[in-house]
Amino acid sequence: MPKKRKLLQQQMRGTKKPSQKHKLKEQAQKSKSGKSKAGKSEPDSGPPNTHPQDLKPTIPFSPEDSILLIGEGDLSFSKALVAHHYCENVTATVLEPSSEELTAKYPHAKENVEAIEAEGGKVVYGVDAKKMGPFARKSGKESVGIMDRIIFNFPHVGGKSKDVNRQVRYNQELLVEFFKRALLSLAPGGTIIVTLFEGEPYTLWNIRDLGRHSDLQVERSFRFQASAYPGYSHSRTLGVIKNKQGEVGGGWKGEDRAARTYVFMRKDDAPKPVPKPCGIIHRTGDFAVSVWGYGASIETRSRVATRNSSPQLRSATL
Repeated sequence: MPKKRKLLQQQMRGTKKPSQKHKLKEQAQKSKSGKSKAGKSEPDSGPPNTHPQDLKPTIPFSPEDSILLIGEGDLSFSKALVAHHYCENVTATVLEPSSEELTAKYPHAKENVEAIEAEGGKVVYGVDAKKMGPFARKSGKESVGIMDRIIFNFPHVGGKSKDVNRQVRYNQELLVEFFKRALLSLAPGGTIIVTLFEGEPYTLWNIRDLGRHSDLQVERSFRFQASAYPGYSHSRTLGVIKNKQGEVGGGWKGEDRAARTYVFMRKDDAPKPVPKPCGIIHRTGDFAVSVWGYGASIETRSRVATRNSSPQLRSATL
């Protein structure tokens, strides 16, 4: 057989058209693959082409609530509560024993402290989530908690241990002790609000079970959206990370990572309702207007240009 003809036959064998049976098999595989992808549901998913940060945020408190914040890091979250959500009764606590140590760890903390205190909020130093005393009032012989919402964002014992089991155990112990202490400060109908990153190792903490063993139950959970708190930035337990040149910034940003908020309440307790915000109208000149409730009331916070006067809050019913 001539070499040219033999070569042509070999090329034809190599480009042999797929059989009808082979085509049907490929179509079945594609269909199966597409179905599995389409059938996978994502929690908190919105309409097509909607990113998690574009979804309507859930705000688990109202401006009138007495709010206690634990382990606040640089206090940027607490500042957002008073500056953008107009919360009137905020007590923010940090683990660091003094303002100097807090500022050394988080350089921007000082301006956040000033902003919180300027709006009538309190900053308390040296508060350990596992050992904190009660925020309560006496009612006869009993002590009753006064906090409607107790918030602990991204609790973590810190450290760089690579032993996952040990880290999980230490953080579980932290949460169990926190729940015990928080219950002493929780007002009737109040809620304890904890936010954790999604995925491992955080799912290994089994936070729902930890709450259950502390006589708490999860009322609801939802996707945490940092964008709902302007100016908020995630603070690491270790403090601000600097590079070799001593510069701050770059690298890992916790506020960009998927996280979930868990709202706990006492078992058999009726939760205090949280009015849904109808919207927030930002500052215009000397006034900042926020609209809360179900379209029933408007609250305005007057920004009178006098240095020593405190902001006044007045309500008007529609």
